[in-house]
Amino acid sequence: MKDLTFVKMHGAGNDFIMIDDRDGTFPIDDYMRVAAMAARRVGVGCEGVILVQQSDRADFKMRFFNPDGSEAELCGNGARCVAAFARSIGAVNSSRMRFETAAGDVEAELLDDRLVRIAMPLPKDFDDDFVVVGVPHSIVPVDNLSKTNVDAEGRRIRLSPRFAPNGTNVDFVVYRQPDSVSIRTYERGVEAETGACGTGAVASAVIGVKDYGLEFPVRVKTVKGYELVVDGTYDGEVFSDITLTGPVKKVFEGRLDWDALDVDSE
Repeated sequence: MKDLTFVKMHGAGNDFIMIDDRDGTFPIDDYMRVAAMAARRVGVGCEGVILVQQSDRADFKMRFFNPDGSEAELCGNGARCVAAFARSIGAVNSSRMRFETAAGDVEAELLDDRLVRIAMPLPKDFDDDFVVVGVPHSIVPVDNLSKTNVDAEGRRIRLSPRFAPNGTNVDFVVYRQPDSVSIRTYERGVEAETGACGTGAVASAVIGVKDYGLEFPVRVKTVKGYELVVDGTYDGEVFSDITLTGPVKKVFEGRLDWDALDVDSE
């Protein structure tokens, strides 16, 4: 493969390379070049590479790859971006859609040109401040986000034997009653702090409602200053109808020489 066209988007500061792979030609097994494309200084730079592929059971399939080239089950902000991207390339012709992910089918709605809401997988596997919302998250309540060493402490928890062998994402959270959260996230696969994390926003919100006295809808402020809204219901035992709403934006389109990517730098 020589030339690869792509679109750069971000969702609440979480940035992605979006690729139309409905013809199935993207070399998904070439993880070193995926990682090189995602690298900030020698590639395009992003916190995730997202493919739109054909699906036998939904409007389309979303495939998500971390910046290290590994594949992840779901990305909340990426799912919001892929809904807008799929509509723009004609993979779906309605503002409402359902698409396939490795974490199950996701329903999405384009509320306007810049705002997308998705239905999230129901939280499960609660263990103290740990929860799975499509992907695993460990929640760490803190008093001051600006003084938190997200990379060092996040890496320590992500690699803890408690979460072996797959590790976990780590969210550092300030809870403010009745319905506000501020968050910084160390993301597995990125292996650093990210600009935002949609699944982390959902994880922090549901833990906040379950254990810290918050009420839905929960407003989640990201490190870049954007706001995500997590809504749903909780009857004291079971969560249902969890949604994530927030902004998306197309930044630019580009064409990349795939074969020229500097894989030796990764």
